[in-house]
Amino acid sequence: MADIADTQKTTSEAEASERRAWPRWMITLASLICALLLWEIVGRNINPIFGSYPSAIALAFVGLARSGQLWTALSQSLQPFAVGYGLAILIGIPLGLVIGRFRAVEAAFGIYITAGYAMPLVALVPLLVLWLGLGFKVKAAVVFLMSVFPIVINTWLGVTAVPKTLIEVGKSFVAPDIVILRCIILPATLPYIMAGIRLAVGRAVVAMVIAEFFTTISGLGAVIINSANNFDTATMFVPIILLMIMAVGLNALIGVIEHKVAPWQAEISGRDRE
Repeated sequence: MADIADTQKTTSEAEASERRAWPRWMITLASLICALLLWEIVGRNINPIFGSYPSAIALAFVGLARSGQLWTALSQSLQPFAVGYGLAILIGIPLGLVIGRFRAVEAAFGIYITAGYAMPLVALVPLLVLWLGLGFKVKAAVVFLMSVFPIVINTWLGVTAVPKTLIEVGKSFVAPDIVILRCIILPATLPYIMAGIRLAVGRAVVAMVIAEFFTTISGLGAVIINSANNFDTATMFVPIILLMIMAVGLNALIGVIEHKVAPWQAEISGRDRE
Protein backbone atom coordinates (compact mmCIF):
# COMPACT_ATOMS: atom_id res chain seq x y z
CA MET A 1 0.00 0.00 0.00
CA ALA A 2 2.86 2.36 0.82
CA ASP A 3 4.45 1.70 -2.60
CA ILE A 4 1.18 2.51 -4.37
CA ALA A 5 0.81 5.72 -2.37
CA ASP A 6 4.40 6.73 -3.16
CA THR A 7 3.85 6.03 -6.85
CA GLN A 8 0.68 8.12 -6.92
CA LYS A 9 2.45 10.92 -5.06
CA THR A 10 5.36 10.89 -7.53
CA THR A 11 2.94 10.91 -10.47
CA SER A 12 0.97 13.84 -9.06
CA GLU A 13 4.18 15.76 -8.40
CA ALA A 14 5.34 15.16 -11.98
CA GLU A 15 1.99 16.32 -13.36
CA ALA A 16 2.11 19.41 -11.14
CA SER A 17 5.62 20.28 -12.35
CA GLU A 18 4.45 19.91 -15.96
CA ARG A 19 1.59 22.31 -15.27
CA ARG A 20 3.99 24.82 -13.69
CA ALA A 21 6.34 24.72 -16.69
CA TRP A 22 6.30 27.77 -18.92
CA PRO A 23 4.61 27.41 -22.32
CA ARG A 24 6.91 27.13 -25.31
CA TRP A 25 5.74 30.41 -26.83
CA MET A 26 6.65 32.31 -23.65
CA ILE A 27 10.16 30.84 -23.66
CA THR A 28 10.56 31.69 -27.36
CA LEU A 29 9.29 35.24 -26.82
CA ALA A 30 11.61 35.80 -23.87
CA SER A 31 14.55 34.51 -25.91
CA LEU A 32 13.71 36.84 -28.81
CA ILE A 33 13.38 39.87 -26.52
CA CYS A 34 16.73 39.16 -24.87
CA ALA A 35 18.44 38.64 -28.24
CA LEU A 36 17.01 41.87 -29.67
CA LEU A 37 17.98 43.90 -26.59
CA LEU A 38 21.52 42.52 -26.67
CA TRP A 39 21.74 43.22 -30.41
CA GLU A 40 20.46 46.78 -29.90
CA ILE A 41 23.01 47.52 -27.17
CA VAL A 42 25.98 46.01 -29.01
CA GLY A 43 24.92 47.31 -32.44
CA ARG A 44 24.83 50.94 -31.32
CA ASN A 45 28.53 50.73 -30.46
CA ILE A 46 29.53 49.41 -33.89
CA ASN A 47 30.37 51.48 -36.96
CA PRO A 48 27.18 51.58 -39.11
CA ILE A 49 29.18 50.41 -42.12
CA PHE A 50 30.06 47.15 -40.38
CA GLY A 51 26.76 46.42 -38.66
CA SER A 52 23.36 47.67 -37.60
CA TYR A 53 20.80 47.25 -34.84
CA PRO A 54 17.06 46.47 -34.63
CA SER A 55 15.71 50.03 -34.32
CA ALA A 56 17.68 51.22 -37.36
CA ILE A 57 16.57 48.18 -39.33
CA ALA A 58 12.95 48.88 -38.35
CA LEU A 59 13.26 52.46 -39.66
CA ALA A 60 14.77 51.17 -42.90
CA PHE A 61 11.91 48.67 -43.18
CA VAL A 62 9.35 51.48 -42.84
CA GLY A 63 11.12 53.47 -45.53
CA LEU A 64 11.22 50.56 -47.97
CA ALA A 65 7.61 49.65 -47.24
CA ARG A 66 6.34 53.20 -47.78
CA SER A 67 8.18 53.53 -51.07
CA GLY A 68 6.70 50.25 -52.29
CA GLN A 69 10.15 48.93 -53.20
CA LEU A 70 10.00 46.18 -50.58
CA TRP A 71 6.66 44.76 -51.71
CA THR A 72 7.68 44.82 -55.38
CA ALA A 73 10.92 43.01 -54.56
CA LEU A 74 9.10 40.51 -52.36
CA SER A 75 6.62 39.72 -55.13
CA GLN A 76 9.43 39.22 -57.64
CA SER A 77 11.18 36.80 -55.28
CA LEU A 78 8.14 34.82 -54.15
CA GLN A 79 6.97 33.86 -57.63
CA PRO A 80 9.95 31.65 -58.60
CA PHE A 81 10.19 30.46 -55.00
CA ALA A 82 6.58 29.23 -54.99
CA VAL A 83 6.92 27.48 -58.37
CA GLY A 84 10.28 25.85 -57.63
CA TYR A 85 9.40 24.76 -54.10
CA GLY A 86 5.95 23.54 -55.13
CA LEU A 87 7.42 21.44 -57.95
CA ALA A 88 10.01 20.03 -55.54
CA ILE A 89 7.21 18.79 -53.28
CA LEU A 90 5.05 17.45 -56.12
CA ILE A 91 7.93 15.58 -57.74
CA GLY A 92 10.09 14.75 -54.72
CA ILE A 93 7.49 12.89 -52.65
CA PRO A 94 6.36 10.39 -55.36
CA LEU A 95 9.97 9.90 -56.48
CA GLY A 96 11.10 9.13 -52.93
CA LEU A 97 8.21 6.71 -52.43
CA VAL A 98 9.02 4.83 -55.61
CA ILE A 99 12.77 4.69 -54.94
CA GLY A 100 12.22 3.46 -51.39
CA ARG A 101 9.57 0.89 -52.33
CA PHE A 102 11.12 -0.83 -55.35
CA ARG A 103 14.64 -2.20 -55.03
CA ALA A 104 15.31 -2.10 -58.78
CA VAL A 105 14.44 1.61 -58.93
CA GLU A 106 16.57 2.26 -55.85
CA ALA A 107 19.53 0.47 -57.39
CA ALA A 108 19.12 2.36 -60.65
CA PHE A 109 18.44 5.90 -59.43
CA GLY A 110 19.42 6.05 -55.75
CA ILE A 111 23.05 6.85 -56.53
CA TYR A 112 22.01 9.88 -58.60
CA ILE A 113 19.83 11.26 -55.81
CA THR A 114 22.64 10.91 -53.28
CA ALA A 115 25.17 12.47 -55.64
CA GLY A 116 22.78 15.29 -56.55
CA TYR A 117 22.26 16.18 -52.90
CA ALA A 118 26.01 16.47 -52.33
CA MET A 119 26.73 18.29 -55.60
CA PRO A 120 27.48 22.05 -55.33
CA LEU A 121 24.46 23.19 -57.31
CA VAL A 122 25.62 26.82 -57.20
CA ALA A 123 28.32 25.84 -59.69
CA LEU A 124 25.60 24.81 -62.15
CA VAL A 125 23.89 28.21 -62.18
CA PRO A 126 25.96 29.53 -65.15
CA LEU A 127 25.04 26.40 -67.12
CA LEU A 128 21.37 26.78 -66.20
CA VAL A 129 21.54 30.38 -67.39
CA LEU A 130 22.77 29.16 -70.79
CA TRP A 131 19.87 26.70 -70.97
CA LEU A 132 17.03 28.76 -69.52
CA GLY A 133 18.11 32.37 -69.82
CA LEU A 134 18.22 35.00 -67.09
CA GLY A 135 14.55 35.28 -66.18
CA PHE A 136 11.89 33.47 -64.24
CA LYS A 137 12.64 29.94 -65.49
CA VAL A 138 16.21 29.76 -64.28
CA LYS A 139 15.29 31.10 -60.84
CA ALA A 140 12.52 28.52 -60.41
CA ALA A 141 14.92 25.81 -61.62
CA VAL A 142 17.56 26.77 -59.05
CA VAL A 143 14.99 26.72 -56.24
CA PHE A 144 13.70 23.36 -57.45
CA LEU A 145 17.13 21.73 -57.65
CA MET A 146 18.17 23.03 -54.23
CA SER A 147 15.03 21.85 -52.47
CA VAL A 148 14.00 18.61 -54.18
CA PHE A 149 16.81 16.37 -52.91
CA PRO A 150 16.08 16.68 -49.14
CA ILE A 151 12.45 15.77 -49.85
CA VAL A 152 13.37 12.75 -51.97
CA ILE A 153 15.98 11.45 -49.53
CA ASN A 154 13.80 11.86 -46.43
CA THR A 155 10.86 10.18 -48.16
CA TRP A 156 13.14 7.39 -49.35
CA LEU A 157 14.50 6.81 -45.84
CA GLY A 158 10.97 6.89 -44.44
CA VAL A 159 9.87 4.13 -46.78
CA THR A 160 12.82 1.94 -45.80
CA ALA A 161 11.94 2.50 -42.12
CA VAL A 162 8.39 1.16 -42.49
CA PRO A 163 8.10 -2.12 -40.50
CA LYS A 164 8.04 -5.15 -42.79
CA THR A 165 5.19 -6.61 -40.78
CA LEU A 166 2.87 -3.86 -42.02
CA ILE A 167 3.74 -4.62 -45.63
CA GLU A 168 3.33 -8.34 -45.04
CA VAL A 169 -0.18 -7.71 -43.69
CA GLY A 170 -1.08 -5.95 -46.93
CA LYS A 171 0.40 -8.79 -48.98
CA SER A 172 -1.52 -11.35 -46.96
CA PHE A 173 -4.72 -9.64 -48.14
CA VAL A 174 -3.41 -9.85 -51.73
CA ALA A 175 -3.23 -6.05 -52.00
CA PRO A 176 -1.45 -4.78 -55.13
CA ASP A 177 1.73 -2.72 -54.80
CA ILE A 178 -0.05 0.56 -55.53
CA VAL A 179 -2.54 -0.07 -52.70
CA ILE A 180 0.27 -1.00 -50.29
CA LEU A 181 2.11 2.15 -51.30
CA ARG A 182 -0.93 4.40 -50.86
CA CYS A 183 -2.61 2.87 -47.82
CA ILE A 184 0.29 1.49 -45.76
CA ILE A 185 3.62 3.02 -46.75
CA LEU A 186 2.49 6.61 -47.35
CA PRO A 187 0.80 7.10 -43.92
CA ALA A 188 3.75 5.49 -42.13
CA THR A 189 6.18 7.72 -44.04
CA LEU A 190 4.38 11.02 -43.46
CA PRO A 191 6.60 12.18 -40.53
CA TYR A 192 9.69 11.66 -42.70
CA ILE A 193 8.07 13.47 -45.63
CA MET A 194 7.16 16.47 -43.50
CA ALA A 195 10.69 16.56 -42.09
CA GLY A 196 12.07 16.62 -45.64
CA ILE A 197 9.70 19.44 -46.60
CA ARG A 198 10.86 21.41 -43.56
CA LEU A 199 14.52 20.93 -44.46
CA ALA A 200 13.77 21.98 -48.02
CA VAL A 201 12.30 25.33 -46.92
CA GLY A 202 15.66 26.69 -45.80
CA ARG A 203 17.43 25.47 -48.92
CA ALA A 204 14.69 26.95 -51.13
CA VAL A 205 15.02 30.38 -49.48
CA VAL A 206 18.80 30.31 -49.94
CA ALA A 207 18.37 29.18 -53.55
CA MET A 208 15.98 32.04 -54.23
CA VAL A 209 18.57 34.62 -53.18
CA ILE A 210 21.42 32.82 -54.96
CA ALA A 211 19.42 32.78 -58.19
CA GLU A 212 18.83 36.52 -57.90
CA PHE A 213 22.54 37.13 -57.33
CA PHE A 214 23.70 35.12 -60.34
CA THR A 215 20.94 35.93 -62.83
CA THR A 216 19.00 39.15 -63.36
CA ILE A 217 19.53 41.09 -60.16
CA SER A 218 15.98 41.59 -58.96
CA GLY A 219 13.71 40.97 -56.00
CA LEU A 220 15.05 40.85 -52.46
CA GLY A 221 18.48 39.89 -53.76
CA ALA A 222 18.67 43.21 -55.60
CA VAL A 223 17.81 45.10 -52.40
CA ILE A 224 20.63 43.28 -50.59
CA ILE A 225 23.22 43.95 -53.33
CA ASN A 226 22.28 47.59 -53.90
CA SER A 227 22.26 48.33 -50.17
CA ALA A 228 25.63 46.63 -49.68
CA ASN A 229 27.13 48.62 -52.58
CA ASN A 230 25.85 51.83 -50.96
CA PHE A 231 27.15 50.76 -47.50
CA ASP A 232 23.58 51.00 -46.20
CA THR A 233 23.81 48.14 -43.72
CA ALA A 234 20.45 48.75 -42.06
CA THR A 235 18.58 48.52 -45.36
CA MET A 236 20.60 45.45 -46.31
CA PHE A 237 19.39 43.66 -43.19
CA VAL A 238 15.71 44.27 -44.00
CA PRO A 239 15.35 41.59 -46.72
CA ILE A 240 17.64 39.24 -44.80
CA ILE A 241 15.45 39.36 -41.70
CA LEU A 242 12.33 39.20 -43.86
CA LEU A 243 13.61 35.98 -45.44
CA MET A 244 14.37 34.54 -42.01
CA ILE A 245 10.86 35.38 -40.82
CA MET A 246 9.42 33.83 -43.96
CA ALA A 247 11.37 30.61 -43.40
CA VAL A 248 10.25 30.42 -39.76
CA GLY A 249 6.64 31.08 -40.74
CA LEU A 250 6.69 28.41 -43.44
CA ASN A 251 8.27 25.97 -41.00
CA ALA A 252 5.48 26.66 -38.49
CA LEU A 253 2.85 26.26 -41.22
CA ILE A 254 4.33 22.90 -42.19
CA GLY A 255 4.18 21.89 -38.53
CA VAL A 256 0.46 22.73 -38.42
CA ILE A 257 -0.15 20.73 -41.60
CA GLU A 258 1.82 17.82 -40.15
CA HIS A 259 -0.34 17.90 -37.02
CA LYS A 260 -3.44 17.75 -39.22
CA VAL A 261 -2.34 14.95 -41.56
CA ALA A 262 -0.39 12.91 -38.99
CA PRO A 263 -1.89 13.65 -35.54
CA TRP A 264 -0.65 10.35 -34.16
CA GLN A 265 2.95 11.52 -34.51
CA ALA A 266 2.40 14.35 -32.03
CA GLU A 267 0.84 11.91 -29.57
CA ILE A 268 3.76 9.51 -29.93
CA SER A 269 6.38 12.21 -29.41
CA GLY A 270 4.42 13.93 -26.64
CA ARG A 271 4.45 17.34 -28.38
CA ASP A 272 0.70 17.68 -27.99
CA ARG A 273 1.18 18.08 -24.22
CA GLU A 274 3.62 20.98 -24.53
